[in-house]
Amino acid sequence: MRKLLSTALTAAILGISAPAVAETWDMPTPYPDGNFQTKNVYWFVDRVKELSGGELEINVHSAASLFKMPEIKRAVRSQQAPIGEVLMSVHGNENALWEVDGIPFLAAGYDNAWNLWQAQKPLITELMAEEGLMPLYTVAWPGQGLYVQEELSDLGAMEGMKFRAYNAATSRMAELMGAIPTTVQYAEVPQAFSTGLVSAMLTSGATGVDVKAWDFLNVYYDTKAMHPKNMVFVNKRAFDALDEKVQKALLQAAEEAEKRGWDESRKVAADTVKTLADNGMKVPEASDALVEGLKGVGETMTGEWLERAGDGGKTLIDAYRGM
Repeated sequence: MRKLLSTALTAAILGISAPAVAETWDMPTPYPDGNFQTKNVYWFVDRVKELSGGELEINVHSAASLFKMPEIKRAVRSQQAPIGEVLMSVHGNENALWEVDGIPFLAAGYDNAWNLWQAQKPLITELMAEEGLMPLYTVAWPGQGLYVQEELSDLGAMEGMKFRAYNAATSRMAELMGAIPTTVQYAEVPQAFSTGLVSAMLTSGATGVDVKAWDFLNVYYDTKAMHPKNMVFVNKRAFDALDEKVQKALLQAAEEAEKRGWDESRKVAADTVKTLADNGMKVPEASDALVEGLKGVGETMTGEWLERAGDGGKTLIDAYRGM
């Protein structure tokens, strides 16, 4: 202790700045290291360390190893972890504004998905501020496709299927398709299909590759129905406690990671569909009847979502449609 005080005193006398003490944060994330979202998180934390001159180091705890995905936002809010990543639509049961990107065919394609985020961002930022949280960046998943055991002629063939749901929106989608929703989180997908708990799901090609969907499913329809987003966010008190230089480093790294992540998502979208096919899955074109049925589900869900979301939802949709 005396040595530390002496060092600081000597530095002050000589006009030399004492070396900054590095801050270390733990960061829970829901997906495995091989997933492009997690790879982008690792890029982000490396960039934070670089821009901050090593004054902030972030340890990533991937694959839900520190907290399960539904627990991550609460953990960051309660300062069990200062920063985290989550699939936004998981929190749709808290407020409908969280799950707008889970509505099929509302914002199909990357350009539309980006515009939807620009309309959603100010409202989500306000919601998060009430919980002492602050968004840093989002990355969209590749367009969501339908995984089933056998080819479908139309949506009626989904009747009675056990459908994997991971949030309120996918549960409602399953109901409207005539399927039976069953909540299964990402890490549990292979076991759920292998044991017959579920037999169909709507998710990205990237997730399909991650879980080796060809081991338990046969058909993938690349419907590009919607682009759910992952968000990296921070506890506002933890952010405010950082030196201004480190705050700027964190925000700059986040801005760069967002651009990089969306670009990577586009690449992954093309690559993963090919990987599914190369591993033996059929990747047929969806019939007009199937597409029309899914679009009808989307229209119904948009109307229902607007009723739940109230004035905030109308503001969001009006802003999005005005772009």
